Amino acid sequence: MSKKTNTLLFILGATVFNIIITILFMLLLIVFFSAVLYPLLPQSSGVWVIPVIFVLSIVGSFLIYRLAIKILMKKVDMEKYFDPIFGKRRPARKF
Repeated sequence: MSKKTNTLLFILGATVFNIIITILFMLLLIVFFSAVLYPLLPQSSGVWVIPVIFVLSIVGSFLIYRLAIKILMKKVDMEKYFDPIFGKRRPARKF
């Protein structure tokens, strides 16, 4: 396979991984809220809890995704297998 194909498959796989992690975080936070916090908070708290859970799940999935990419970058030479997404970097200009 070519570098461009590898890059496309990596981006698609990473996107699916990130979506799955986000959904898992949302489910875990909803279960935690319903089991632990719901009995302690008033009934009207459900209005603001869902958006907070959504934002926390996005932040949590971003942190897990970032950690997974750092570990992958240490183990795999990315330049050997993948094409740059935004093109080659220009050399720094000398003044």
